[in-house]
Amino acid sequence: MKKGYKKLLEEANAEVTAVEAADAIALHGRADTVFVDLRDPREREREGSIPDAFSCPRGMLEFWVDPESPYAKPIFAEPKKFVFFCASGWRSALATKTVQDMGLENVSHIAGGFTAWKTGGGAVQEIHARK
Repeated sequence: MKKGYKKLLEEANAEVTAVEAADAIALHGRADTVFVDLRDPREREREGSIPDAFSCPRGMLEFWVDPESPYAKPIFAEPKKFVFFCASGWRSALATKTVQDMGLENVSHIAGGFTAWKTGGGAVQEIHARK
């Protein structure tokens, strides 16, 4: 194996901005900031999410961010600050590097992920399964 996940994370963390949970909590609710939940629906249903976070499963990220993709989501074309998060900060670090490499600006992720958010006293919204 040429490059494992540890090396990929090391490279990503050297290039992206990680926001501490307390700073992310202070950003929550601002009109110029979008929190992006990268976790899959089962994780969101089990653990909840940051209130009003945009759900973007990690497997769809590149397709939803690229304006030339047939799956592009308009939210990613808005002039906002995007704060990505996953459970512990690994997927969000890699995702932040990826979208940064794709040209999305003003991006960061929560250091320690949703776990750090909850531990730091951040609000949690229940997510109910679709029927």
